[in-house]
Amino acid sequence: MAKSTPGAAAPIEATPQYWDEACRHLARRDRVMKKLIPKFGETRLASRGDAFTTLARSIVGQQISVKAAQSVWDRFAAAVGGRSTHLAPGRVAALKVERMRGAGLSARKCEYLLDLAGHFVGGRVHVAQWAGMDDEAIIEELVAIRGIGRWTAEMFLIFHLLRPDVLPLDDVGLLRGISHNYFSGEPVSRAEARELGEAWAPFRSVATWYIWRSLDPLPVEY
Repeated sequence: MAKSTPGAAAPIEATPQYWDEACRHLARRDRVMKKLIPKFGETRLASRGDAFTTLARSIVGQQISVKAAQSVWDRFAAAVGGRSTHLAPGRVAALKVERMRGAGLSARKCEYLLDLAGHFVGGRVHVAQWAGMDDEAIIEELVAIRGIGRWTAEMFLIFHLLRPDVLPLDDVGLLRGISHNYFSGEPVSRAEARELGEAWAPFRSVATWYIWRSLDPLPVEY
């Protein structure tokens, strides 16, 4: 596979073109979705930032509060230079660990961010080709980066690449929302969630987004 331009991104729409079609499909196939979808009006999933920056933010935010993550991110972005919404992989790769630690990053997160930058600079992730790759192929590329597991890769597919049919079975919020909306609060297994999600295909990302919204009316962002 040919190398992509480091940091280049395939064009991504701000909001998915498929959203209205997905809502009609889900409302026809699922009684809970039929009730949930109208509650949230025109609000819908949206992509923000660029691929490298989105992944870097996911690493910075691991295991700390949203407020703390924002504070560390702002200091890290200032150390890198440029806009906090678009960091250049090459600049991160050239950053000294001491400066990264000074922004409040742990030694492990510094290693993760440098590995991420190295994958982008070295063309080991094929960003420009992602539009033509299937979900599992992209996940395989992403989980090869230190600090990125399957859940993070699936969030990236949903929130950055706007892929329509991702069902993140390791997501606690999804399982809790399914329990609340479909099983009267009874615990739900991954197998039960997978079976329920079959009726949502090929728009499982959209159904997941509405399940999240049923627990928290504020739009989910990543």
